[in-house]
Amino acid sequence: MYKLLKATFITVWSVFVLFPIMWAITTSFKPEAAVVNGATFIPWLEFQPVLTGWKAILPGPESLTNLLTPTLNSFIITAGSTAISLIFGSLAAYGLSRFTYGWKRYSNADIIFFFVSQRIMPPVVLAIPFFLVLKQLRLLDTHLGLILVLTSGLMPVVVWLMVDFFNALPREIDEMAMLEGCNPIQAFFRTILPLSKPGLTVAGMFCVIFGWNDIFFALTLTATKVLRRLRLVVSAESTLPASFSLHCSMTRRQALSKLSALVRFLCSCSSCSSSSSPRARLSSSSS
Repeated sequence: MYKLLKATFITVWSVFVLFPIMWAITTSFKPEAAVVNGATFIPWLEFQPVLTGWKAILPGPESLTNLLTPTLNSFIITAGSTAISLIFGSLAAYGLSRFTYGWKRYSNADIIFFFVSQRIMPPVVLAIPFFLVLKQLRLLDTHLGLILVLTSGLMPVVVWLMVDFFNALPREIDEMAMLEGCNPIQAFFRTILPLSKPGLTVAGMFCVIFGWNDIFFALTLTATKVLRRLRLVVSAESTLPASFSLHCSMTRRQALSKLSALVRFLCSCSSCSSSSSPRARLSSSSS
């Protein structure tokens, strides 16, 4: 009975979560009449699918704007900032979890709070300093410059999440690895990091969400259309022709919602499949 209720709940919840995505996808293939004359659901029965919206946003003779390049820019910038944040953020979190730092009355907790406080600061305060620094480094309006700027905001999230996760791992694991001849760096990569996959998954999920949704720095630190991100192009919909807005607004929104929902769904599945606690995983592997 419990398994039946569990399966029913998962099925209903999956339909509830996936329905907006499927609705956006089907709407992107609908003609104008199928959009404005009431709800239609089944292609070829209730409406005839057309490619008007897709032809308008992809390169081609009927294109009104090209969303392929902004989508690729968003992927590159989000993936780069997420990777850098996970690498250096996990290393910083491991050091704060295993070693004691401090000067006079400052301790590890104060350092962690300093990292987290970077998320409290409004982005508008950092716009001019980032602009001047990137201009001096000749990284203004480049992928690398925007990746570094986003990393400054994503790394505190990784440090904040991973410190608590590393604190849950027994220090005896590090000690056993060092008895086998590993130095602290080798102990981290060979023993601690494999046990930290759930924490890294959660931290990566937050980095992808925050990095993908960023629009302020993409607006202030990019000057050419070459590096425009998808969110920034979508926000300019009001400047496009009304016919394009009618046919393609759903198409572009479904691209955003589908990508974000897909990333969250995959990350959730990964974290759930390995959601057992570190101590439980350690005991099961040792047994």
